Amino acid sequence: MEPRVGLSSRGSNCPVDNSCRCGACPYAGRVRWDDMFDDLAGQLQGGIDDEAARRAIDDERLRVGRLSLRERLVALAESGDDAVSLQMSDGSIVAVRPRAFGSDWLSAELVAESGRVRVCIVPTAGIASLVLTEAQLLASLRESTGNRPGDLSGRLGLAFALRDLGRRRAQCEFVVTTGTIVGTIDRVARDHVDVAVHERGVARRSRDVVAYRIIPLDDLRLVILAGD
Repeated sequence: MEPRVGLSSRGSNCPVDNSCRCGACPYAGRVRWDDMFDDLAGQLQGGIDDEAARRAIDDERLRVGRLSLRERLVALAESGDDAVSLQMSDGSIVAVRPRAFGSDWLSAELVAESGRVRVCIVPTAGIASLVLTEAQLLASLRESTGNRPGDLSGRLGLAFALRDLGRRRAQCEFVVTTGTIVGTIDRVARDHVDVAVHERGVARRSRDVVAYRIIPLDDLRLVILAGD
C-alpha cells in the first residue's frame, strides 16, 4: 500500500498545515492567550486613563470653585494688557488696566473714552460685575500667581492704600454713590476716611477748605488721583 502523502507520521488526521484550526496545535493556543492578555491590558490602561481624566476634571472643578474675584482679576491682569470693563455698584461702567492688588482693592489705570489715562484705586466691594469678552472670561479662570506663599500684597487692605495717599497729600476724586468729591485725605480710620474738600487743582490749605467729609469705606466706588 502506498503511504499517504501529507499525513503526519503519528497518524493524526490533522494535515501538516501551519494554518491548523483544530486547537491541537500549541502555537494556536498561545496566540489566543496572547490576544486575550493584550485585550485585558488595553482595557486596564483605558480604565486607568479614564480615571486619571475624571480625577483631573474633578480637581479643576474644585480649583475653580475656590476662586475669588481677586484671583480672577489677577489672572486677567497676567493674561495681557487689555482693559477690563467693570460695572460699578452705582451702574456706571469703567475701563481699567489692573496693575497691583491688595486684599480688597486694586490699583489700575483708568482709561477714558477719550484715551486719557489716570491712576485709580478700585475697592472690590464697589464692583457690581465684570463685563468680559469670551477670551477674557477663559483667561480669568487660569491659575494665577496672586496668592502664592509669601505674597504680602494680599494682606494689605484698602485703608493701607488710602493712608499712603494721605501721607503724600495727594489730591483725589472720591467717587461715591451720590457723586464725586474732590479733596485731600486728612485721616483714615477703620471703616471711614476724612476728606478735606477743596477746589480741583488747589493745594490743601485751611483757608481753601470748603467742607469736611467723612466717607464710609463701603461707599467708595473709585478713588482717582486728580493730578494725573
